[in-house]
Amino acid sequence: MECHLCPHDCAVDRALQPGFCRAPAQPKIALASLHLWEEPVISGSHGSGTIFFSGCNLACVFCQNHNISQGDEGRIITIERLRAIAFELKQQGAHNINLVSPTPYSEMILDALLPIKPGLAIPVVWNSNGYELASVISGLEPLVDVYLPDLKYASDDAAQKYSGVRDYFPHASAAIGEMWRQKWQTRLVKTGPVELMTQGLIIRHLILPGQVEDSKQVLCWIAKNFGTAVYISLMAQYTPVHHAARHPEINCRLRRSEYDEVCEYFYELGFENGWVQELTSASSEYTPEFNLRGT
Repeated sequence: MECHLCPHDCAVDRALQPGFCRAPAQPKIALASLHLWEEPVISGSHGSGTIFFSGCNLACVFCQNHNISQGDEGRIITIERLRAIAFELKQQGAHNINLVSPTPYSEMILDALLPIKPGLAIPVVWNSNGYELASVISGLEPLVDVYLPDLKYASDDAAQKYSGVRDYFPHASAAIGEMWRQKWQTRLVKTGPVELMTQGLIIRHLILPGQVEDSKQVLCWIAKNFGTAVYISLMAQYTPVHHAARHPEINCRLRRSEYDEVCEYFYELGFENGWVQELTSASSEYTPEFNLRGT
Protein backbone atom coordinates (compact mmCIF):
# COMPACT_ATOMS: atom_id res chain seq x y z
CA MET A 1 0.00 0.00 0.00
CA GLU A 2 1.40 3.40 -0.97
CA CYS A 3 2.27 5.72 1.90
CA HIS A 4 0.76 9.23 1.85
CA LEU A 5 0.83 9.89 5.60
CA CYS A 6 3.01 13.01 5.71
CA PRO A 7 4.02 15.97 3.53
CA HIS A 8 6.81 13.99 1.84
CA ASP A 9 4.10 11.96 0.07
CA CYS A 10 6.70 9.29 -0.76
CA ALA A 11 4.05 6.95 -2.24
CA VAL A 12 6.25 3.93 -1.48
CA ASP A 13 5.05 0.51 -0.41
CA ARG A 14 6.75 0.31 2.98
CA ALA A 15 6.58 -3.49 2.90
CA LEU A 16 9.01 -3.35 -0.03
CA GLN A 17 11.12 -0.25 0.58
CA PRO A 18 11.38 2.58 3.10
CA GLY A 19 10.41 6.17 2.41
CA PHE A 20 12.09 9.28 3.79
CA CYS A 21 11.21 8.33 7.38
CA ARG A 22 12.67 4.79 7.08
CA ALA A 23 9.62 3.40 8.90
CA PRO A 24 8.62 -0.18 8.07
CA ALA A 25 5.15 -1.48 7.30
CA GLN A 26 4.55 -2.46 10.95
CA PRO A 27 4.98 -0.46 14.16
CA LYS A 28 8.61 -0.12 15.21
CA ILE A 29 9.38 1.19 18.67
CA ALA A 30 12.54 1.75 20.71
CA LEU A 31 11.24 2.33 24.23
CA ALA A 32 8.03 2.13 26.24
CA SER A 33 8.29 3.48 29.77
CA LEU A 34 7.09 6.00 32.31
CA HIS A 35 8.64 9.40 31.62
CA LEU A 36 8.87 12.18 34.21
CA TRP A 37 10.47 14.91 32.09
CA GLU A 38 7.53 16.08 29.99
CA GLU A 39 5.53 19.20 30.84
CA PRO A 40 4.11 19.00 34.39
CA VAL A 41 0.52 18.54 33.21
CA ILE A 42 1.65 15.58 31.08
CA SER A 43 4.11 13.83 33.42
CA GLY A 44 2.20 14.50 36.62
CA SER A 45 3.48 12.67 39.69
CA HIS A 46 3.62 9.12 38.29
CA GLY A 47 4.89 9.74 34.78
CA SER A 48 3.65 9.80 31.21
CA GLY A 49 3.36 6.44 29.47
CA THR A 50 5.69 7.16 26.56
CA ILE A 51 5.99 4.98 23.49
CA PHE A 52 8.94 6.09 21.35
CA PHE A 53 8.49 5.17 17.69
CA SER A 54 11.48 4.64 15.40
CA GLY A 55 12.02 6.68 12.25
CA CYS A 56 11.16 10.30 11.55
CA ASN A 57 9.99 12.38 8.62
CA LEU A 58 12.51 15.13 9.46
CA ALA A 59 16.29 14.92 9.40
CA CYS A 60 17.23 17.39 12.13
CA VAL A 61 20.98 17.83 12.32
CA PHE A 62 20.73 18.44 16.09
CA CYS A 63 18.37 15.57 16.96
CA GLN A 64 18.98 14.24 20.47
CA ASN A 65 17.20 10.99 19.56
CA HIS A 66 19.05 10.49 16.28
CA ASN A 67 19.84 6.84 17.01
CA ILE A 68 16.15 6.00 16.70
CA SER A 69 14.91 8.85 14.50
CA GLN A 70 17.60 8.57 11.83
CA GLY A 71 19.28 5.29 12.75
CA ASP A 72 17.86 1.81 12.69
CA GLU A 73 17.39 1.21 16.41
CA GLY A 74 14.06 -0.22 17.45
CA ARG A 75 12.00 -3.37 17.36
CA ILE A 76 9.16 -4.22 15.00
CA ILE A 77 6.04 -5.26 16.87
CA THR A 78 2.48 -6.25 16.02
CA ILE A 79 -0.68 -4.21 16.39
CA GLU A 80 -1.69 -6.58 19.18
CA ARG A 81 1.58 -5.96 21.03
CA LEU A 82 1.10 -2.20 20.72
CA ARG A 83 -2.30 -2.55 22.36
CA ALA A 84 -0.80 -4.65 25.15
CA ILE A 85 1.96 -2.10 25.76
CA ALA A 86 -0.64 0.65 26.24
CA PHE A 87 -2.39 -1.40 28.94
CA GLU A 88 0.93 -2.31 30.58
CA LEU A 89 1.86 1.36 30.87
CA LYS A 90 -1.53 2.11 32.39
CA GLN A 91 -1.01 -0.68 34.93
CA GLN A 92 2.36 0.86 35.83
CA GLY A 93 0.54 4.06 36.80
CA ALA A 94 0.87 6.13 33.62
CA HIS A 95 -1.34 9.22 33.57
CA ASN A 96 -1.65 8.97 29.78
CA ILE A 97 -0.37 7.17 26.70
CA ASN A 98 2.20 9.45 25.07
CA LEU A 99 2.90 8.61 21.42
CA VAL A 100 6.32 10.07 20.55
CA SER A 101 7.19 10.62 16.85
CA PRO A 102 4.03 8.78 15.78
CA THR A 103 3.41 10.41 12.38
CA PRO A 104 4.65 7.58 10.09
CA TYR A 105 2.50 5.12 12.03
CA SER A 106 -0.74 7.09 12.29
CA GLU A 107 -2.92 4.51 10.53
CA MET A 108 -1.47 1.64 12.58
CA ILE A 109 -1.92 3.58 15.81
CA LEU A 110 -5.56 4.21 14.99
CA ASP A 111 -6.05 0.51 14.24
CA ALA A 112 -4.38 -0.45 17.50
CA LEU A 113 -5.72 2.07 20.00
CA LEU A 114 -9.08 3.35 18.81
CA PRO A 115 -10.90 0.03 19.49
CA ILE A 116 -9.48 -0.13 23.04
CA LYS A 117 -9.79 3.57 23.93
CA PRO A 118 -12.90 3.10 26.13
CA GLY A 119 -11.16 0.37 28.12
CA LEU A 120 -7.89 2.26 28.30
CA ALA A 121 -9.69 5.18 29.95
CA ILE A 122 -6.67 7.51 30.14
CA PRO A 123 -5.82 10.34 27.73
CA VAL A 124 -3.87 9.73 24.53
CA VAL A 125 -1.13 12.30 23.73
CA TRP A 126 0.12 12.94 20.18
CA ASN A 127 3.74 14.09 20.64
CA SER A 128 5.02 15.06 17.19
CA ASN A 129 7.49 17.25 15.28
CA GLY A 130 4.65 19.20 13.65
CA TYR A 131 5.56 18.24 10.05
CA GLU A 132 2.24 16.61 9.31
CA LEU A 133 -0.79 16.73 7.06
CA ALA A 134 -3.86 18.49 8.43
CA SER A 135 -5.98 15.80 6.72
CA VAL A 136 -4.23 13.05 8.70
CA ILE A 137 -4.61 15.03 11.94
CA SER A 138 -8.31 15.36 11.20
CA GLY A 139 -8.64 11.57 11.21
CA LEU A 140 -7.08 11.38 14.69
CA GLU A 141 -9.88 13.34 16.36
CA PRO A 142 -11.66 10.29 17.85
CA LEU A 143 -8.44 8.99 19.41
CA VAL A 144 -6.24 11.88 20.54
CA ASP A 145 -7.04 13.93 23.64
CA VAL A 146 -3.94 16.11 23.92
CA TYR A 147 -1.77 17.37 21.07
CA LEU A 148 1.87 18.15 21.89
CA PRO A 149 3.47 19.33 18.63
CA ASP A 150 6.67 21.18 17.93
CA LEU A 151 6.60 24.37 15.94
CA LYS A 152 10.28 24.44 15.07
CA TYR A 153 10.66 27.18 12.46
CA ALA A 154 8.93 30.02 10.68
CA SER A 155 11.80 30.30 8.19
CA ASP A 156 11.88 27.98 5.16
CA ASP A 157 15.65 28.47 4.92
CA ALA A 158 16.24 27.35 8.52
CA ALA A 159 13.92 24.38 8.07
CA GLN A 160 15.80 23.27 4.96
CA LYS A 161 19.22 23.80 6.50
CA TYR A 162 18.62 22.15 9.85
CA SER A 163 15.79 19.64 9.21
CA GLY A 164 15.97 18.82 5.51
CA VAL A 165 12.56 20.16 4.44
CA ARG A 166 11.76 23.54 2.95
CA ASP A 167 7.99 23.49 3.48
CA TYR A 168 7.98 22.92 7.24
CA PHE A 169 6.04 25.98 8.34
CA PRO A 170 3.16 25.78 5.82
CA HIS A 171 2.45 22.19 6.82
CA ALA A 172 3.12 22.52 10.54
CA SER A 173 0.99 25.65 10.86
CA ALA A 174 -1.92 23.99 9.03
CA ALA A 175 -1.60 20.81 11.11
CA ILE A 176 -1.48 22.75 14.39
CA GLY A 177 -4.47 24.76 13.22
CA GLU A 178 -6.39 21.50 12.88
CA MET A 179 -5.22 20.39 16.32
CA TRP A 180 -6.50 23.68 17.72
CA ARG A 181 -9.84 23.23 15.98
CA GLN A 182 -10.24 19.89 17.72
CA LYS A 183 -8.86 20.62 21.19
CA TRP A 184 -8.99 24.38 21.70
CA GLN A 185 -10.89 23.86 24.94
CA THR A 186 -8.37 22.89 27.61
CA ARG A 187 -9.41 20.51 30.36
CA LEU A 188 -7.31 20.11 33.50
CA VAL A 189 -8.08 17.62 36.26
CA LYS A 190 -6.69 17.82 39.77
CA THR A 191 -5.10 14.49 40.71
CA GLY A 192 -3.56 14.55 44.14
CA PRO A 193 -0.99 17.37 44.31
CA VAL A 194 -0.87 17.96 40.54
CA GLU A 195 -3.06 19.07 37.67
CA LEU A 196 -3.18 16.86 34.59
CA MET A 197 -4.25 17.89 31.11
CA THR A 198 -6.96 15.57 29.82
CA GLN A 199 -7.74 17.61 26.72
CA GLY A 200 -5.91 20.41 24.97
CA LEU A 201 -3.03 21.65 22.88
CA ILE A 202 0.52 22.46 24.02
CA ILE A 203 2.80 23.96 21.37
CA ARG A 204 6.51 23.42 21.91
CA HIS A 205 9.22 25.65 20.51
CA LEU A 206 12.94 25.02 20.94
CA ILE A 207 15.11 28.14 20.84
CA LEU A 208 18.13 27.56 18.59
CA PRO A 209 21.43 29.47 18.73
CA GLY A 210 21.45 32.28 16.20
CA GLN A 211 17.72 31.99 15.48
CA VAL A 212 16.27 34.62 17.81
CA GLU A 213 14.30 36.38 15.07
CA ASP A 214 12.83 33.09 13.85
CA SER A 215 11.74 32.24 17.39
CA LYS A 216 10.05 35.63 17.63
CA GLN A 217 8.21 35.00 14.35
CA VAL A 218 7.00 31.63 15.63
CA LEU A 219 5.72 33.12 18.89
CA CYS A 220 4.09 36.05 17.11
CA TRP A 221 2.29 33.71 14.72
CA ILE A 222 0.98 31.60 17.61
CA ALA A 223 -0.33 34.64 19.48
CA LYS A 224 -1.95 36.06 16.36
CA ASN A 225 -3.70 32.83 15.39
CA PHE A 226 -4.58 31.22 18.72
CA GLY A 227 -4.46 34.06 21.23
CA THR A 228 -2.35 34.31 24.34
CA ALA A 229 -4.25 31.73 26.41
CA VAL A 230 -2.90 28.81 24.36
CA TYR A 231 -0.41 26.64 26.24
CA ILE A 232 3.22 27.18 25.17
CA SER A 233 6.31 25.21 26.15
CA LEU A 234 9.29 27.44 25.37
CA MET A 235 12.33 25.19 25.51
CA ALA A 236 15.96 26.10 26.14
CA GLN A 237 17.35 22.56 26.19
CA TYR A 238 19.25 22.79 22.90
CA THR A 239 22.47 20.76 22.98
CA PRO A 240 24.82 20.56 19.96
CA VAL A 241 24.74 16.84 19.16
CA HIS A 242 24.60 14.57 16.10
CA HIS A 243 25.53 16.62 12.99
CA ALA A 244 25.38 20.08 14.59
CA ALA A 245 29.14 20.39 14.12
CA ARG A 246 28.52 20.75 10.38
CA HIS A 247 26.92 24.12 11.12
CA PRO A 248 29.23 26.28 13.25
CA GLU A 249 26.47 28.77 14.08
CA ILE A 250 24.52 26.10 16.00
CA ASN A 251 27.49 24.06 17.20
CA CYS A 252 27.28 25.78 20.57
CA ARG A 253 24.97 26.18 23.54
CA LEU A 254 22.23 28.78 23.55
CA ARG A 255 23.64 32.10 24.70
CA ARG A 256 22.16 33.81 27.75
CA SER A 257 21.52 36.96 25.70
CA GLU A 258 19.56 34.96 23.09
CA TYR A 259 17.56 33.16 25.75
CA ASP A 260 16.74 36.41 27.55
CA GLU A 261 15.65 38.15 24.34
CA VAL A 262 13.23 35.39 23.31
CA CYS A 263 11.85 35.06 26.84
CA GLU A 264 11.30 38.81 27.05
CA TYR A 265 9.38 38.72 23.76
CA PHE A 266 7.34 35.76 25.03
CA TYR A 267 6.21 37.83 28.01
CA GLU A 268 5.70 40.98 25.93
CA LEU A 269 3.23 39.08 23.76
CA GLY A 270 1.28 38.30 26.91
CA PHE A 271 1.17 34.50 26.90
CA GLU A 272 -0.76 33.39 29.96
CA ASN A 273 -0.24 29.62 30.11
CA GLY A 274 2.71 27.31 29.78
CA TRP A 275 6.32 26.90 30.75
CA VAL A 276 9.68 28.51 30.05
CA GLN A 277 12.65 26.21 30.54
CA GLU A 278 15.74 27.38 32.35
CA LEU A 279 19.07 27.27 30.51
CA THR A 280 20.19 24.54 32.91
CA SER A 281 17.83 22.16 31.08
CA ALA A 282 20.41 21.91 28.26
CA SER A 283 21.78 18.57 29.43
CA SER A 284 21.97 15.10 27.92
CA GLU A 285 20.75 13.60 31.20
CA TYR A 286 17.17 14.31 30.09
CA THR A 287 17.53 12.20 26.93
CA PRO A 288 16.08 8.70 27.43
CA GLU A 289 18.25 5.61 27.00
CA PHE A 290 16.74 3.69 24.11
CA ASN A 291 17.33 0.12 25.22
CA LEU A 292 14.09 -1.41 23.83
CA ARG A 293 12.76 -1.59 27.38
CA GLY A 294 9.05 -2.30 27.54
CA THR A 295 8.76 -3.26 23.88
